[in-house]
Amino acid sequence: MEFITAETIRATLQYPQLINALRDAFRSQQIEVPQRHHHHFRYSRDHHNENTLLLMPAWQANGYLGVKTVVVAPENREQPSIQGHYTIFDAATGTPRAVMDAASITAMRTAAASALAADYLAPTDASVLLMVGTGTLAPELIRAHTSVRPIKKVVVWGRSQEKAQRVLDAVADLPCDAAICSDIQQGMANADIVSCATLSKSPLLYGKWLRTGQHIDLVGAFRPDMREADDVLIKRVALYVDVMPHALSETGDLSIPLETGVITEQSIMGHLPSLCQSSAPATRSPITGFKSVGHALEDLVAASLVYNQLAEVQPSAVAPSAM
Repeated sequence: MEFITAETIRATLQYPQLINALRDAFRSQQIEVPQRHHHHFRYSRDHHNENTLLLMPAWQANGYLGVKTVVVAPENREQPSIQGHYTIFDAATGTPRAVMDAASITAMRTAAASALAADYLAPTDASVLLMVGTGTLAPELIRAHTSVRPIKKVVVWGRSQEKAQRVLDAVADLPCDAAICSDIQQGMANADIVSCATLSKSPLLYGKWLRTGQHIDLVGAFRPDMREADDVLIKRVALYVDVMPHALSETGDLSIPLETGVITEQSIMGHLPSLCQSSAPATRSPITGFKSVGHALEDLVAASLVYNQLAEVQPSAVAPSAM
């Protein structure tokens, strides 16, 4: 059983296919997802910074069982901040089928989920995308959003212009103009979709900067002590999440305004299952917002697509080994 690399995963998965597969999975709700494990741990005796261990299982009857094991290390400057493995098993027999890079699975399924939400919520003629953040997710979010909306211009903001340029270089093949943004407020003034994927502990996006006709995609801030948007923004947008109830407690973008009474649980207008299952088109509000915290269903869908496609074209590469 060979390890499926990030390069193979990115060469195998295509966003239109992955987005539609997620849509079908959220609509059918045939994948079972138990509570995932979050374990925060100090990795050094010299300071109090913490990393996070995530264990995320999911399974489908007559299909696969998968478990993602990843470590999120925000202070890791030399390697990606998210690393780990995804293991996929035959659900009926328990036979391990493949082990694959988890970071690329996570990045692509996260971007696809954001694009799926945007397909329901963002203006149909959205043409300008502001990408806030320059990490692993940034190029994937750009590719995913441009696959569901007619994006003509992409602008990227980051604390480092060098890293912002790397993001632009990574998506240079896309048929749209691209530029570095030096001021988030100015970037938001012109953007139809704002996608934010950072590890910020304080807001980067402010409600006073919003304008009618925008869609805000909040992807980072995966812990209760992290925030990408201020209270005003969270209160002003028509707010959707990927899954309930995880989104209410796992990100500071929601848990903090919930604790302080800025919003209530009833402020959440829907989630990906409700959007995908609705027989009527979603009513697009003047300003929409989507907050994702990640879901093991998304991992299993992406990993299954990779495994099945590779099994069709090169069966020996994913053949099970004796355990």
